[in-house]
Amino acid sequence: MLTVRPQARSAIARRLGGLLGTAALFLALAAPTAASPKPFVLDLGRRADFVAQTNNVQCVGASMQMMLNMVRPGTDRTAKTQLRLQQIARAWSPERPDGRERKGASVVGWAAGLTVLGAGPYEVAGYPTIEDATLAAARAIRATGRPVGLLVWRGRHAWVMSGFTATGDPLIGAARVTSVMVEDPLYPAVSRAWGASPAPGSSLSLGELGRQFVPRTSSWWGTFGGEYVIVRPYEFDPRVLRLL
Repeated sequence: MLTVRPQARSAIARRLGGLLGTAALFLALAAPTAASPKPFVLDLGRRADFVAQTNNVQCVGASMQMMLNMVRPGTDRTAKTQLRLQQIARAWSPERPDGRERKGASVVGWAAGLTVLGAGPYEVAGYPTIEDATLAAARAIRATGRPVGLLVWRGRHAWVMSGFTATGDPLIGAARVTSVMVEDPLYPAVSRAWGASPAPGSSLSLGELGRQFVPRTSSWWGTFGGEYVIVRPYEFDPRVLRLL
């Protein structure tokens, strides 16, 4: 019979305890774990696509020019093209509700201009929260491969949203947009009321975006008043024609 002394028992127990602890750690590391969801990132813009507006009223024309640069081959940054795009948007803009002459172009003319130029179809949409608006914009970018327009400064200015970061694919499951990539045609200007223009391609959190992307003033405009307004692309369904 083998006799084990108390001191030896203690040493053996310590050794076994260490071996068991090591084995448990190994099994824990080797055990399969649920993979952490990776952020979904999509940006259509190239920095060469950026175009600054040539005057204080052509933000829509400049935004259209940037959006066309993102969806068409080549890059056009000429003032001549920007003026032509502004004129197209103005031609499709309805009259102001107060009867005054419009200095720039409307959000309706922005969407219509892109559509008639073959970059669409585009439509104007409004949402009650910035989260709803950016998620709809992200879904539109993801589904069509085309950028979105943002109506900022309570309806006074135009930006382009070229991309986004989300917690997952916005077309699959309950994804949440965490930041957006934007182009402001006024860059590098600084507004006394709204602050500095973000650099082209800046990634802004929703908190940062919300400093300038705010609801449209309802007292000035009846349509989409009090909502976050975007100019979004969509895919035309040819089956609709069969129902007409």
